[in-house]
Amino acid sequence: MDFIDSIKKAKEDSFVLASLPEETRNGALDAVAAALLKNMDAIFAANEKDMATAEEAGLPAPIVNRLKFDAHKLRTCVEGINDLIDLEDPLFKELLKRELDEGLVLTKTTCPIGVIGVIFESRPDALVQIAALCMKSGNCTVLKGGSEAKHTNRVLFETIYEAAVGAGLPEGFAVLIEDRAEIGELLKCHDYVDLLIPRGSNEFVQYIMDNSKIPVMGHADGICHIYVDGAADIDKAVPIIIDSKTQYVAACNTAETLLVHKDIADLLIPLLADASGDKISYRCDARSMGLIKCDAATEEDFKTEYLDYILSVKVVDDIDEAISHINRYGSHHTDCIITEDKDSADKFMALVDSAGVYQNCSTRFADGFRYGFGAEVGISTGKIHARGPVGLDGLVTYKYKLVGEGHVVADYANGAATFKFKDL
Repeated sequence: MDFIDSIKKAKEDSFVLASLPEETRNGALDAVAAALLKNMDAIFAANEKDMATAEEAGLPAPIVNRLKFDAHKLRTCVEGINDLIDLEDPLFKELLKRELDEGLVLTKTTCPIGVIGVIFESRPDALVQIAALCMKSGNCTVLKGGSEAKHTNRVLFETIYEAAVGAGLPEGFAVLIEDRAEIGELLKCHDYVDLLIPRGSNEFVQYIMDNSKIPVMGHADGICHIYVDGAADIDKAVPIIIDSKTQYVAACNTAETLLVHKDIADLLIPLLADASGDKISYRCDARSMGLIKCDAATEEDFKTEYLDYILSVKVVDDIDEAISHINRYGSHHTDCIITEDKDSADKFMALVDSAGVYQNCSTRFADGFRYGFGAEVGISTGKIHARGPVGLDGLVTYKYKLVGEGHVVADYANGAATFKFKDL
């Protein structure tokens, strides 16, 4: 079966998958979790091959970090699948039931989106998470991972596919793209693919948006900020900043810029530098330059997603300057205020235009698994349909069902009948 035929098959089978009961979908997820554990040796061997190739090619450290798929990553994937099984079924939920008139009843119910194409970076665990979320939400999926993870992705896909089809899912429930040239073909499949979720650079996401009629959901950059307010607890601030920057430096929810109120800059910034040691390199604005060992920050630094142990630092006069900076330079992903002042926190959360706004906690919490979504298919910084970590709720849409007893609009147009609009 060629690429286009496989996409058409996915569209045909999307209607079959959408009608499967929760028991079948959960059973398939259970089979996938077991198969991943059973096939771990082959998965790890494939990943070692990809890791060796990446290191030989001299790929950047953030990409190599994301590429690694070890026992910890496998365990996390399996735990995520088991959590998905335990979550409430997102399908067939009644969102509204209204009697428009006697015998004329409208209901609004959730349903799958259909066929979702996801183009993601080097993380092989993303393939597992995406496939599992789409299975649970009744969506067929087209998967395209980075070529640097091709061996790992292939083994993971084959493991998932065989287990899920064996458990009752239709053959077209998932398609793996391995040829980069097929991305161009995928972008033209607006008759068969209902949604695209690209995960990559800003330029790549923009390219997808500019070259396809298919709706696109996702984010390009993760330029996340921490603002330390004048009313901050320093003992809280330092570990929060270090965790946000270093817990997993290659993630899109890693902090890239630190904004510090002028009243506590002389105290906080040296304490942070001492606590972080040599792990973090700092790029400071003119007001913070003399406080620690650092390089001079340029305006470009405040627009940069480093994905490295580098942190831009800027001293601000007040919360308004911090909010203005974040809304100008940020990527609307996740931003945090550290403060003990409720009014400042409320103002920050109301005025910072980001999918996630936090108080006194690490930006690394911006994750579908940590939100209790089971996992995430990606993080959306848009404002339509889904925002923030996209879990099951972001992978369903809804339809309106209207049941009558011979009702016709003419009766309401000429006044013979009137609407009652009674919520049931």
